[in-house]
Amino acid sequence: MSQKPLSETQRQPKPASEHTERAQAAVRESLPFSDRRSFENARRGFIASIDPITIGHDHAKRPAFDLAPLAFLEGEAPPSANPSLWRQAQLNAQHHGLFEVTDGIYQIRSFDIANMTLIRGNTGWIIIDPLTSSETSRAGLALANEHLGERPVVAVIHTHSHADHFAGVLGVVTADQVESGAVQVIAPEHYVNESLSENVLAGNVMNRRATYMYGTLLPPSPTGFLTTGLGAALSMGSTGFVIPNDFVCATGETRNIDGIEFEFQMTPGTEAPAEFVFYLPQFRALCMSEITSHHMHNVYTPRGAQVRDALAWSAQINESMELFGERLEIQFASHHWPIWGREEALAYLKKQRDLYKYIHDQTLRLANHGYTMNEIAGQIRLPDVLGKEFANRGYYGTLHHNARAVYVKYLGYFDGNPAHLYPLPPRETARRYVEFMGGADAVVAKAGESFAAGDYRWVAEVLDHVVMADPSNGDAKALLADTLEQLGYQAESGPWRNFFLSGALELREGLPQTGTRFAASEGMARGMPLQNLFQTMAVRLNGPKADGVELALNLDFTDIGKRYLLCIENAVLHAFPDRNAEAPDATLRLTSLDFKRMMMGLTTGAELIDAGRLEIDGDASALAGLGALFDSFERRFPIVTPRPDPT
Repeated sequence: MSQKPLSETQRQPKPASEHTERAQAAVRESLPFSDRRSFENARRGFIASIDPITIGHDHAKRPAFDLAPLAFLEGEAPPSANPSLWRQAQLNAQHHGLFEVTDGIYQIRSFDIANMTLIRGNTGWIIIDPLTSSETSRAGLALANEHLGERPVVAVIHTHSHADHFAGVLGVVTADQVESGAVQVIAPEHYVNESLSENVLAGNVMNRRATYMYGTLLPPSPTGFLTTGLGAALSMGSTGFVIPNDFVCATGETRNIDGIEFEFQMTPGTEAPAEFVFYLPQFRALCMSEITSHHMHNVYTPRGAQVRDALAWSAQINESMELFGERLEIQFASHHWPIWGREEALAYLKKQRDLYKYIHDQTLRLANHGYTMNEIAGQIRLPDVLGKEFANRGYYGTLHHNARAVYVKYLGYFDGNPAHLYPLPPRETARRYVEFMGGADAVVAKAGESFAAGDYRWVAEVLDHVVMADPSNGDAKALLADTLEQLGYQAESGPWRNFFLSGALELREGLPQTGTRFAASEGMARGMPLQNLFQTMAVRLNGPKADGVELALNLDFTDIGKRYLLCIENAVLHAFPDRNAEAPDATLRLTSLDFKRMMMGLTTGAELIDAGRLEIDGDASALAGLGALFDSFERRFPIVTPRPDPT
């Protein structure tokens, strides 16, 4: 399907419209911008940073992380930025480096989207959440060692199963240190399966949508990328994974790690499927992981993930207050800045608790009146006592999509209206809508009138039909891009701004030409358990191609002394441990790591055979035939224009 590039004029960013300027002025009038407590807390305890705040990439010419282009975040918000989001962007980007939380607890902030916390033990560092990439976590550790004295890393704690809290682990420890037990790595129960199921099984589609959510393709500018809301920016460096050697499974469990006492509280099924928080009695400090942060979080994340339980989320915050509130003097977390003082910390925790419970309770109240998901999202409002708190603002999650998430959690995507039970696919719907509305030219003309009136949400809806029906329609694409841009300028949520502006960028410029295929890493290959690899292979198996295929491979893994039967039947892939076929198509003898590397595309069977690291008995072509049955996922598939019809 041919798509003509937009003209040079159509590709240019547009200024904020008069309607957007009025929307920004309304935000300035509605919120207490004179309240500067967050800025005071974000600055408190600053020790040092790096200048410029640019961290190189181990394997690429581009930086792994670079805040230097965000230097424009000074002064008052321009018309192209929601002033509330601009404030959050300043808090994130302008406060980076090494900070003291209290004597013995330190944080690296804004070296990534998350914080890396360092606790000084008797002999070394205990590191909490070593960021998204090795380059940023290594730079943070180096900064701490430079200013606080060099100490070995004796333990790593992963608070939960999201990549910005574990994927940089190989920047602070080696896989050998973990496997030998020299470094203790602690994580919540089910962490391994949840980390890999979320980041691998659905990894390609999540990663593509994440480019929109985190604005990784947007140039930083007052009309482009400002912030993620959750943090200054997401690092784009080298990732890895290690299997923890200690798991916490129940609330009340304790650990003494290098002389530091930890009291754990399990919080699964809230912000992450596998998560805990912990209290440090020696410091009277509570780490809330990502259960609390200085904004409204996502009950459903727009990059795609399991819908979270807003009621459980609220209940877990309340349990933290009951367990640790009487002993609490400092509250810190895996994002943003701490709060000092028991009274202020508890007031903050109460409003975070009640934020998620209000969303939960009011969504279900309205649902029980018969309102549908989108009707609820259109009418739910926070009371001022919650909604005018900056720490409850929708810089990351939004009330609109969180209410829809609560509805889906309980009632699913179907609203009960039978007209919505069996809808046509989007492209077929789009073609019929455009025909009913008098053709593409008529729709674009009417949309232009609505655009001039500032009715941007409606323009986006109707022009989406035109573009889906005919992605070669340059006028429709250009006006839709201009519309998404204005919606992005008005958005208070960082992800919403980034989604709108990324959509405009794709409409104007087309798909990025780099990084067309998803590439696995050596660190991921080494850390991924075999069972998770087999699950990933099953997801990649092309069912129509495998229809009628009968294949059995015996796998003899020489390094771990285990056998597996890998078989395909009924167009489904199975891997059975401790089992072999009596008459396999072939038997493969190799290490489990080499098998993982081969299946992830980091090496080939021919290369392993030539190196003497793979032996095949039986039909060697069976291995080649296996590879032909798997899909290779495109990283940069279109989002705001249709994919070609499947063949």
